[in-house]
Amino acid sequence: MSEADDTFGGSDRRFPIPKLIEALRCGYNARDALKDLGAGVTVGVVALPLAMAFAIASHVTPERGLFTAIVAGFLISLLGGSRYAVGGPTGAFVVIIAGIVDRHGYEGLVLTTLMAGVILLVMGAAKLGKLIKFIPYPVITGFTSGIAVLIFSSQISDFLGMGLKNVPAEFGPKVAVLFESLHLTDAPTAIIGFGSLLAILAARRFFPKIPGPVFGVTLGAVLVSAMDLPVETIGTRFGGIPESLPAFTPVALDWSSLKALLPDALTIALLAGIESLLCCVVADGMTGDRHDSSMELLAQGSANIASVFFGGIPATGAVARTVTNIKSGAVSPVAGCIHALVLVAFVLFAAPLASAIPLSSLAAVLLVVAFDMSEYRKFGRLLRAPRSDVAVLLSTFALTVFVDLTVAVYVGVLLASLLFMRRMSEMTDICACRLKDGEDSSLAVADLAGGGSDVDLGGDLCPLPGGKWRVIPEGVQVYEIDGPFFFGIADRFQDILDVVSGSPKAFVLDVTHTPTIDSTGVNALENFLKKCRRRGIRVLFVGMRPHFIRTLHRFGTDDAIGSENIFARLSDALAAAAGPTQRNAAGHYVT
Repeated sequence: MSEADDTFGGSDRRFPIPKLIEALRCGYNARDALKDLGAGVTVGVVALPLAMAFAIASHVTPERGLFTAIVAGFLISLLGGSRYAVGGPTGAFVVIIAGIVDRHGYEGLVLTTLMAGVILLVMGAAKLGKLIKFIPYPVITGFTSGIAVLIFSSQISDFLGMGLKNVPAEFGPKVAVLFESLHLTDAPTAIIGFGSLLAILAARRFFPKIPGPVFGVTLGAVLVSAMDLPVETIGTRFGGIPESLPAFTPVALDWSSLKALLPDALTIALLAGIESLLCCVVADGMTGDRHDSSMELLAQGSANIASVFFGGIPATGAVARTVTNIKSGAVSPVAGCIHALVLVAFVLFAAPLASAIPLSSLAAVLLVVAFDMSEYRKFGRLLRAPRSDVAVLLSTFALTVFVDLTVAVYVGVLLASLLFMRRMSEMTDICACRLKDGEDSSLAVADLAGGGSDVDLGGDLCPLPGGKWRVIPEGVQVYEIDGPFFFGIADRFQDILDVVSGSPKAFVLDVTHTPTIDSTGVNALENFLKKCRRRGIRVLFVGMRPHFIRTLHRFGTDDAIGSENIFARLSDALAAAAGPTQRNAAGHYVT
């Protein structure tokens, strides 16, 4: 994930700044303004049906989706860390918002979104945006594919006009009810739904410059009005769209509910962070620009907090609207701000037109959104990945669909952490060095002074050019730790004594390629030293790096090792290990 420097004024700045300010500083002229105007109008038209469709699917009224796109969309572009990203309500939130509204009402959603906004602000201030990129691709694909399945299943009733009111929230029972209720399909509604669906697909295939959702919804509304079909519309279910902008509404904090809503708030914050930064990465890939992850998270937090103060719902970066913005010629975040103003104009001057939009047409829009989110090709490709990745993918997908999105998020992050730890532990090798007849050892290179055949340390010798010898003395075991010495390999290290045959008189640990050691590694090392001391085995170290030594010194482990057992060169350590040894008064081994 490429990203801009998070400090003010280039490499030396201390605070992130919005991309809008950077864009204006670089020079902004009338030609740029015209490009942003065209792109903003286009994105605003595309966002109109999507905002209402996502709101309805989230079990809130359609105007809340518009208010979100206006308030949050404007602030995300105004304060964001990307030149091109456009924000608003998205499909990623549909399932979790609907669940919160069903359990706690819209007031509960307000408190949840406020907490999520604060969490996003903290993440941005702490510059945690860089850490989100470490979430593995199988986890993200499992989330999005699972959400797509849930969105798809939630729209069947409206798409076919079944009129179901109490559909189970759980996926399995929901699918069972839908199959049992197929006989309730309303023919006119289904015809409008399939007609809108075909119109969207045809526009995407043959007329790509025409926004598919707008074309499909408009066609459905025209057919219903012209033929006076008995099809449920926004007007018949919700009474239309208010013709005024939302007023600022103070939020009453219910402290007793905050604890119960915190898990959902964490889920929204994490999904918002992932979705927004992925959106920025897509924009960077298409334009060559570099986003500022910290500023983007700060903007997302501010936008979500402001959204619910004006009657909105959670928002994040929207990939489809961002791509449309770029393809329409946007050059700065001004285009995103204009898209919000286009929606303002619609609410003020054209809201009554929304009353004629059939719900089956909006359902068709969401069916296409769900299909795009499913990424079925990438999902199928990941099934050929290593088994650990496949297990993470299927676990996250199954938990999202059959259990709960909140649980899936937590388990997905946990699996991501475990997978990361496993991969890191696999990067660290603990290699034993043994020299057989005439075989070169990659480790035990004794650069003996003078060389020559009269050198005898009691082990196997292998002559090398320049009077050098490779030798491992009798009774000495040599191990190299190649990679970080951290908790992921501590258990493997402690097993060394268990697999060693016989009773060596000395261990030589080469840590030349060990950049760092953590507290678990230090504890494992101390336990190893105690075991060796009880068995009368001397432990010598080679190639300790400064950071490695400083960590040992802070724990006092360097005293347990003894300075006489620390060497810069392997040859010196082998020579010391080969000689006669005895303990001094401090209990350390000396030659």
